[in-house]
Amino acid sequence: MSDPHPARHSDKEDKRTLLQRVIEFINPGPNSTEELVAAMAEAEHDDVINADTRVLLERVLRMAELTASDVMVPAKRMDLLNIDEPIDDLILQVIRTAHSRFPVYQGERDNIIGVLLAKDLLKLSRSPSLNIRTMVRPALFVPESKSLNDLSTEFRSSRSHMALVIDEFGRTAGLVTFEDVIEEIVGEIEDEFDLPEEEGDIFGLADQTYRVSGDTPVERVAEAFGVTLESSDLDESFDTIGGLITHELGRVPRKGEHFDIGGLRFIVLHGKGGAVRWFKVSPAPEGAAGENS
Repeated sequence: MSDPHPARHSDKEDKRTLLQRVIEFINPGPNSTEELVAAMAEAEHDDVINADTRVLLERVLRMAELTASDVMVPAKRMDLLNIDEPIDDLILQVIRTAHSRFPVYQGERDNIIGVLLAKDLLKLSRSPSLNIRTMVRPALFVPESKSLNDLSTEFRSSRSHMALVIDEFGRTAGLVTFEDVIEEIVGEIEDEFDLPEEEGDIFGLADQTYRVSGDTPVERVAEAFGVTLESSDLDESFDTIGGLITHELGRVPRKGEHFDIGGLRFIVLHGKGGAVRWFKVSPAPEGAAGENS
């Protein structure tokens, strides 16, 4: 007896993904990633897919060419916790850096023994009798050459959100998070301090202060506030305000820290990937030039 609803039957069997349908739409099939990208641009032009879908599919294809080393935070920029430090110092570091999880080391920074979640560490403030070592979770280690496709699969299977990247000599090269991988597909994930590009890199706040992107050119900041911003090392010049202040401090400033230069006080609002994303800027107190805290 024939199926009274052949259309419904065929719909159930059609389990092709959107990418598979786009590929089948193209005839003859592409022989390389570049040809497939060009074909998807043609599909967008013919209204087979929209612009957002094309961009998403292109990012998925490009991700296959990337490895962990392409998106990792370098080791020198990693925020680590020393298992032997006092609990109060560790909690203070968690508050300053505002991360949700931290690699933990013992002795040397390369000797990473696991990962500690900030929420687990905060339990110790209420129950000092707890042993911090029992809260350290196993770390996921991956080689620099690990493809992002394989890494995303490993993140899901291990239920991990962070991986330590190891170089060919077994040393820590950096770290990569699940968010870093996802951002290669969907673009940068915005948070409460992210703003659309069209809103600019310097803008006023209700309390008569300003929010300034760390990537803002030094010359633009100086011009906007009518000040002179120069490095204490006259032989050095910097393109961005974040780079200038990082050099003056000798390290990447952390959330809540401030640095005074050119009559302005720069307070770190938000950092990501080992760099300052946003400063809060206001006039510096008198006599506070070069001060940091």
